[in-house]
Amino acid sequence: MVYYPKSDALDRLPKQFFADLVVKTNAEIAKGFDVINLGQGNPDQPTPPHIVKALQEAAGNPLYHKYSPFRGYDFLKEAIAAFYKREYSVDLDPKTEVAILFGSKTGLVEIGECLLNSGDTVLMPDPGYPDYLSGFALANLHMEKMPLREENAFLPDYGSLPEAVLDRAKLMFLNYPNNPTAVTAPADFFEQTVETAAKYNICVVHDFAYGALGFDGEKPLSFLQTPGAKDVGIEMYTLSKTYNMAGWRVGFALGNRSVIEAIELIQDHYYVSLFGAIQEASAKALLGAQDCVRDLVRRYESRRDAFFSAARSIGWDAVPSKGSFFGWLPVPKGFTSQSFFDHALKEAHVVVAPGIGFGGEGEDYIRVGLLTEPERLTEAVRRIGELRLF
Repeated sequence: MVYYPKSDALDRLPKQFFADLVVKTNAEIAKGFDVINLGQGNPDQPTPPHIVKALQEAAGNPLYHKYSPFRGYDFLKEAIAAFYKREYSVDLDPKTEVAILFGSKTGLVEIGECLLNSGDTVLMPDPGYPDYLSGFALANLHMEKMPLREENAFLPDYGSLPEAVLDRAKLMFLNYPNNPTAVTAPADFFEQTVETAAKYNICVVHDFAYGALGFDGEKPLSFLQTPGAKDVGIEMYTLSKTYNMAGWRVGFALGNRSVIEAIELIQDHYYVSLFGAIQEASAKALLGAQDCVRDLVRRYESRRDAFFSAARSIGWDAVPSKGSFFGWLPVPKGFTSQSFFDHALKEAHVVVAPGIGFGGEGEDYIRVGLLTEPERLTEAVRRIGELRLF
């Protein structure tokens, strides 16, 4: 058999940090241990029944058995625009300011190819979602990190970034509610972002995957609510978290017309849009009653409250999450995030995600997923408490 080497682009892809953690976790499960896995980010609830029913009914439409329009059906783009007007008072032109994505991850990975050339500079939050790096590698981009630190509420401090870096940067990634730090962004931060992007001609890509998941009665802000946001960037939204539709792969890019056109152009060559029945069910999810979303937020908030209350009871002090379905907590003294992962897995049979997997600034933290019921979350904390680390 002839061995065909991978392309340079594939060789540049970063090692999948969390793959090794999965192997270690599965090894403990195979030994028969009751492992509580808080290390993943996969929604645990099913898609609401009315959305599933809409798909089932639409799947019988012969129209959808043919190729979909390359750039998606107009009715879904119109539903997206109506959703943003209702939820965020943002006006969008469905024809020129909305692109349908095969999940927002696809858009996040392909945006570098759309706008940048080999060697161009992109700004990456640290810690941040690791899959941003995949797009940087494929497009052969130069990455500069924006530290997210507790003393600045896990927001980038643009004033601390070197002028030379800002001058070179052409693309900036942001993500609020944030994965992994679980904080939200205030309006004045987005105003600073628009000002900085305009001054240095940087395109902003705001990953709004957890946009529906805000706690304590506070609704997370859309970047596009900021005056001038559409002049300097886009937002990417997904149905994966809002409606528990992770496996359906439905996302959108919204905002700056030139960026939306570039995304649609590259997708003309990669895809022939989503299955039409999925598009119809997605439109009904966006336009229908939103009780399921409100119920989901209450569920995650109750889980957050249970987890952080239990953490306080063992002396594990951390700021409760403001959004997303994650928690971000400091590692005990004497541990790295990786060694704490190993210790918690072996001794307590609890899986957490080491912060180092999200970037160097995450070294002193671990991420937990609030993706199981409160009883299991508090049991996980109880087991960790028995290790006497705090």
